Amino acid sequence: MSDAWDVDDRPVTELGEFLRSRRDRLSPDAVGVRSYGRRRVPGLRREELAQLAGVSVTYLTRLEQGQSQNASDAVIGALARALRLDGDEVAHLFALAHPAPAARRRREADEAPKPGAVRLLHAMTEVPAVLLGRCGDVLAWNRLGHLLLAGHLDAEAPECDDERPNLIRMLFLDAHTRELHAEWEDEAELAVASLRYVAAQFADDRRLAEIVGELSLHSRDFARLWAGHAVRLCTSGTKRLRHPEVGALTLSYEVLHLPEGDGQRILTYTATEGAPSGAALRLLTAA
Repeated sequence: MSDAWDVDDRPVTELGEFLRSRRDRLSPDAVGVRSYGRRRVPGLRREELAQLAGVSVTYLTRLEQGQSQNASDAVIGALARALRLDGDEVAHLFALAHPAPAARRRREADEAPKPGAVRLLHAMTEVPAVLLGRCGDVLAWNRLGHLLLAGHLDAEAPECDDERPNLIRMLFLDAHTRELHAEWEDEAELAVASLRYVAAQFADDRRLAEIVGELSLHSRDFARLWAGHAVRLCTSGTKRLRHPEVGALTLSYEVLHLPEGDGQRILTYTATEGAPSGAALRLLTAA
Protein backbone atom coordinates (compact mmCIF):
# COMPACT_ATOMS: atom_id res chain seq x y z
CA MET A 1 0.00 0.00 0.00
CA SER A 2 3.00 2.28 -0.26
CA ASP A 3 5.37 3.26 -3.05
CA ALA A 4 7.47 5.78 -1.12
CA TRP A 5 11.21 6.00 -1.72
CA ASP A 6 13.94 7.28 0.55
CA VAL A 7 16.65 9.78 -0.38
CA ASP A 8 19.00 7.03 -1.56
CA ASP A 9 16.42 5.85 -4.15
CA ARG A 10 15.63 2.59 -2.41
CA PRO A 11 12.04 1.66 -1.53
CA VAL A 12 10.82 2.45 1.97
CA THR A 13 8.47 0.03 3.71
CA GLU A 14 5.40 0.82 5.81
CA LEU A 15 7.69 0.46 8.80
CA GLY A 16 10.15 2.88 7.24
CA GLU A 17 7.44 5.40 6.42
CA PHE A 18 6.15 5.27 9.98
CA LEU A 19 9.61 5.72 11.48
CA ARG A 20 10.32 8.62 9.16
CA SER A 21 6.98 10.29 9.95
CA ARG A 22 7.78 10.08 13.66
CA ARG A 23 11.31 11.41 13.04
CA ASP A 24 9.84 14.35 11.14
CA ARG A 25 7.77 15.52 14.08
CA LEU A 26 10.68 15.65 16.55
CA SER A 27 13.06 18.58 16.56
CA PRO A 28 16.69 18.03 17.62
CA ASP A 29 16.23 20.49 20.48
CA ALA A 30 13.26 18.54 21.83
CA VAL A 31 15.37 15.42 22.33
CA GLY A 32 18.63 17.09 23.31
CA VAL A 33 20.49 16.59 20.03
CA ARG A 34 22.90 19.31 18.90
CA SER A 35 22.23 20.31 15.31
CA TYR A 36 25.02 21.12 12.84
CA GLY A 37 24.85 22.52 9.34
CA ARG A 38 21.95 22.94 6.98
CA ARG A 39 19.11 20.46 7.52
CA ARG A 40 17.29 18.80 4.61
CA VAL A 41 14.68 17.17 6.85
CA PRO A 42 12.19 18.90 9.17
CA GLY A 43 12.87 16.70 12.17
CA LEU A 44 15.52 14.22 13.26
CA ARG A 45 18.00 12.88 10.78
CA ARG A 46 18.29 9.12 10.48
CA GLU A 47 21.73 9.15 12.07
CA GLU A 48 20.39 11.17 14.99
CA LEU A 49 17.63 8.63 15.66
CA ALA A 50 20.19 5.83 15.40
CA GLN A 51 22.37 7.55 17.98
CA LEU A 52 19.46 8.07 20.38
CA ALA A 53 18.31 4.46 20.02
CA GLY A 54 21.80 2.98 20.30
CA VAL A 55 21.82 1.28 16.88
CA SER A 56 23.96 1.78 13.81
CA VAL A 57 22.81 3.98 10.94
CA THR A 58 23.36 1.04 8.58
CA TYR A 59 21.10 -1.18 10.64
CA LEU A 60 18.37 1.47 10.88
CA THR A 61 18.54 2.00 7.11
CA ARG A 62 18.17 -1.72 6.48
CA LEU A 63 15.28 -1.89 8.91
CA GLU A 64 13.42 0.96 7.20
CA GLN A 65 13.95 -0.61 3.78
CA GLY A 66 12.69 -4.02 4.84
CA GLN A 67 16.08 -5.70 4.53
CA SER A 68 16.18 -6.68 8.21
CA GLN A 69 13.24 -8.92 9.12
CA ASN A 70 14.27 -10.01 12.61
CA ALA A 71 14.60 -6.85 14.66
CA SER A 72 14.60 -7.73 18.34
CA ASP A 73 12.02 -6.40 20.79
CA ALA A 74 14.87 -4.55 22.49
CA VAL A 75 15.72 -2.64 19.30
CA ILE A 76 12.08 -1.81 18.54
CA GLY A 77 11.59 -0.71 22.12
CA ALA A 78 14.66 1.51 21.95
CA LEU A 79 13.37 3.15 18.77
CA ALA A 80 9.97 3.69 20.38
CA ARG A 81 11.54 5.39 23.39
CA ALA A 82 13.81 7.54 21.23
CA LEU A 83 10.84 8.66 19.15
CA ARG A 84 8.71 9.26 22.26
CA LEU A 85 5.84 7.16 20.96
CA ASP A 86 2.60 6.81 22.90
CA GLY A 87 1.01 3.46 23.72
CA ASP A 88 -0.94 3.06 20.49
CA GLU A 89 2.08 4.05 18.42
CA VAL A 90 4.29 1.56 20.24
CA ALA A 91 1.80 -1.26 19.53
CA HIS A 92 1.65 -0.14 15.90
CA LEU A 93 5.44 -0.10 15.60
CA PHE A 94 5.74 -3.63 16.97
CA ALA A 95 3.00 -4.85 14.60
CA LEU A 96 4.84 -3.37 11.63
CA ALA A 97 8.17 -4.80 12.72
CA HIS A 98 6.74 -8.25 13.47
CA PRO A 99 3.82 -8.85 11.07
CA ALA A 100 1.57 -11.85 11.65
CA PRO A 101 2.53 -15.05 9.80
CA ALA A 102 0.92 -15.40 6.39
CA ALA A 103 -1.44 -18.11 7.64
CA ARG A 104 -2.99 -15.65 10.10
CA ARG A 105 -3.45 -12.76 7.66
CA ARG A 106 -6.90 -11.85 6.43
CA ARG A 107 -7.14 -11.50 2.65
CA GLU A 108 -10.79 -12.26 1.95
CA ALA A 109 -12.96 -9.35 0.86
CA ASP A 110 -16.11 -10.32 2.76
CA GLU A 111 -16.84 -10.99 6.41
CA ALA A 112 -19.69 -12.84 8.08
CA PRO A 113 -21.17 -11.12 11.15
CA LYS A 114 -21.04 -13.11 14.36
CA PRO A 115 -24.63 -14.38 14.98
CA GLY A 116 -24.35 -13.84 18.73
CA ALA A 117 -23.20 -10.26 18.22
CA VAL A 118 -26.12 -9.58 15.88
CA ARG A 119 -28.59 -10.92 18.46
CA LEU A 120 -26.99 -8.71 21.09
CA LEU A 121 -27.38 -5.67 18.85
CA HIS A 122 -31.09 -6.24 18.34
CA ALA A 123 -31.62 -6.84 22.05
CA MET A 124 -30.30 -3.33 22.73
CA THR A 125 -33.51 -1.52 21.83
CA GLU A 126 -32.68 1.79 23.54
CA VAL A 127 -29.02 2.05 22.57
CA PRO A 128 -27.80 2.78 19.03
CA ALA A 129 -25.40 -0.03 18.15
CA VAL A 130 -23.46 -1.12 15.05
CA LEU A 131 -21.41 -4.26 14.38
CA LEU A 132 -18.31 -3.29 12.40
CA GLY A 133 -15.85 -5.40 10.44
CA ARG A 134 -12.11 -4.98 10.65
CA CYS A 135 -12.08 -2.23 7.99
CA GLY A 136 -15.20 -0.35 9.09
CA ASP A 137 -17.78 -2.27 7.03
CA VAL A 138 -21.21 -2.28 8.68
CA LEU A 139 -21.98 -5.96 9.22
CA ALA A 140 -25.18 -5.24 11.14
CA TRP A 141 -26.94 -2.47 13.02
CA ASN A 142 -29.96 -2.29 15.25
CA ARG A 143 -32.89 -0.07 14.41
CA LEU A 144 -31.67 2.87 16.46
CA GLY A 145 -28.12 2.57 15.14
CA HIS A 146 -29.46 2.73 11.59
CA LEU A 147 -31.67 5.74 12.33
CA LEU A 148 -28.87 7.58 14.10
CA LEU A 149 -26.11 7.11 11.54
CA ALA A 150 -27.68 6.34 8.20
CA GLY A 151 -31.43 6.74 8.07
CA HIS A 152 -31.05 7.75 4.42
CA LEU A 153 -29.85 4.25 3.55
CA ASP A 154 -31.79 1.01 3.28
CA ALA A 155 -32.02 -0.61 6.70
CA GLU A 156 -31.15 -3.98 5.13
CA ALA A 157 -28.01 -2.74 3.34
CA PRO A 158 -25.60 -4.52 5.75
CA GLU A 159 -27.12 -7.87 4.79
CA CYS A 160 -25.89 -7.57 1.19
CA ASP A 161 -22.15 -8.15 0.77
CA ASP A 162 -21.97 -5.90 -2.31
CA GLU A 163 -23.98 -3.05 -0.73
CA ARG A 164 -22.68 -2.95 2.80
CA PRO A 165 -22.08 0.60 4.04
CA ASN A 166 -18.59 1.39 5.27
CA LEU A 167 -18.43 4.03 8.00
CA ILE A 168 -15.03 5.37 6.92
CA ARG A 169 -16.04 5.54 3.26
CA MET A 170 -19.28 7.29 4.22
CA LEU A 171 -17.40 9.79 6.36
CA PHE A 172 -15.38 11.00 3.38
CA LEU A 173 -17.66 10.40 0.39
CA ASP A 174 -21.25 10.57 1.69
CA ALA A 175 -22.67 14.09 2.05
CA HIS A 176 -25.22 13.05 4.69
CA THR A 177 -22.54 11.52 6.93
CA ARG A 178 -20.22 14.47 6.51
CA GLU A 179 -23.00 16.84 7.56
CA LEU A 180 -23.97 14.59 10.47
CA HIS A 181 -20.67 15.11 12.29
CA ALA A 182 -20.47 18.56 13.84
CA GLU A 183 -16.71 18.14 14.32
CA TRP A 184 -16.00 16.48 11.01
CA GLU A 185 -12.26 17.16 10.83
CA ASP A 186 -11.68 15.61 14.26
CA GLU A 187 -13.82 12.62 13.33
CA ALA A 188 -11.94 12.18 10.06
CA GLU A 189 -8.54 12.29 11.79
CA LEU A 190 -9.70 9.71 14.31
CA ALA A 191 -11.11 7.41 11.64
CA VAL A 192 -7.92 7.42 9.57
CA ALA A 193 -5.71 6.96 12.62
CA SER A 194 -7.83 3.96 13.60
CA LEU A 195 -7.61 2.51 10.10
CA ARG A 196 -3.81 2.88 10.22
CA TYR A 197 -3.76 0.91 13.45
CA VAL A 198 -5.88 -1.85 11.87
CA ALA A 199 -3.67 -1.92 8.77
CA ALA A 200 -0.69 -3.14 10.78
CA GLN A 201 -2.74 -5.84 12.49
CA PHE A 202 -4.01 -7.34 9.22
CA ALA A 203 -1.14 -7.18 6.74
CA ASP A 204 -1.91 -7.81 3.04
CA ASP A 205 -5.66 -7.45 3.63
CA ARG A 206 -7.42 -7.13 0.28
CA ARG A 207 -10.46 -5.31 1.62
CA LEU A 208 -8.27 -2.80 3.42
CA ALA A 209 -6.30 -2.16 0.22
CA GLU A 210 -9.57 -1.59 -1.66
CA ILE A 211 -10.80 0.99 0.84
CA VAL A 212 -7.49 2.85 1.09
CA GLY A 213 -7.14 2.87 -2.69
CA GLU A 214 -10.65 4.16 -3.33
CA LEU A 215 -10.50 6.86 -0.69
CA SER A 216 -7.00 7.98 -1.68
CA LEU A 217 -8.25 8.40 -5.25
CA HIS A 218 -11.53 10.15 -4.49
CA SER A 219 -10.85 12.15 -1.32
CA ARG A 220 -8.02 14.63 -0.95
CA ASP A 221 -8.82 14.87 2.75
CA PHE A 222 -8.32 11.14 3.21
CA ALA A 223 -5.09 11.12 1.17
CA ARG A 224 -3.71 13.98 3.27
CA LEU A 225 -4.56 12.31 6.57
CA TRP A 226 -3.37 8.87 5.46
CA ALA A 227 0.01 10.33 4.52
CA GLY A 228 0.37 11.67 8.06
CA HIS A 229 0.69 8.16 9.57
CA ALA A 230 -1.23 9.09 12.73
CA VAL A 231 -2.16 5.98 14.75
CA ARG A 232 -4.82 5.47 17.38
CA LEU A 233 -6.79 2.56 18.80
CA CYS A 234 -10.29 3.94 19.35
CA THR A 235 -12.10 2.56 22.39
CA SER A 236 -14.23 5.39 23.78
CA GLY A 237 -14.93 9.08 23.51
CA THR A 238 -17.52 11.69 22.63
CA LYS A 239 -19.20 12.46 19.34
CA ARG A 240 -21.19 15.59 18.52
CA LEU A 241 -23.80 15.07 15.83
CA ARG A 242 -26.26 17.22 13.88
CA HIS A 243 -29.09 14.83 13.22
CA PRO A 244 -31.55 15.89 10.49
CA GLU A 245 -34.59 14.77 12.54
CA VAL A 246 -33.78 15.32 16.22
CA GLY A 247 -31.13 18.05 16.07
CA ALA A 248 -27.91 18.38 18.05
CA LEU A 249 -26.64 15.35 19.96
CA THR A 250 -23.67 14.88 22.27
CA LEU A 251 -23.13 11.15 22.74
CA SER A 252 -20.56 8.97 24.42
CA TYR A 253 -19.33 6.04 22.37
CA GLU A 254 -17.77 2.75 23.38
CA VAL A 255 -16.05 0.23 21.11
CA LEU A 256 -16.36 -3.36 22.31
CA HIS A 257 -13.88 -5.63 20.53
CA LEU A 258 -15.02 -9.22 20.13
CA PRO A 259 -12.70 -11.80 21.72
CA GLU A 260 -11.88 -13.70 18.50
CA GLY A 261 -9.37 -11.01 17.56
CA ASP A 262 -10.51 -10.81 13.92
CA GLY A 263 -11.28 -7.11 14.05
CA GLN A 264 -15.05 -7.30 14.51
CA ARG A 265 -16.33 -4.89 17.14
CA ILE A 266 -19.55 -3.38 18.45
CA LEU A 267 -19.91 0.40 18.47
CA THR A 268 -22.48 1.80 20.90
CA TYR A 269 -23.74 5.32 21.62
CA THR A 270 -25.25 6.57 24.88
CA ALA A 271 -26.37 9.91 26.30
CA THR A 272 -25.74 11.20 29.80
CA GLU A 273 -28.77 10.57 31.99
CA GLY A 274 -30.99 13.64 32.12
CA ALA A 275 -29.17 15.40 29.29
CA PRO A 276 -31.07 16.85 26.29
CA SER A 277 -29.40 14.30 24.03
CA GLY A 278 -31.14 11.53 25.95
CA ALA A 279 -34.52 13.06 25.15
CA ALA A 280 -33.46 13.38 21.51
CA LEU A 281 -32.54 9.69 21.39
CA ARG A 282 -35.95 8.79 22.81
CA LEU A 283 -37.55 10.84 20.06
CA LEU A 284 -35.51 8.93 17.51
CA THR A 285 -36.60 5.62 19.08
CA ALA A 286 -40.22 6.63 18.63
CA ALA A 287 -39.72 7.62 14.99
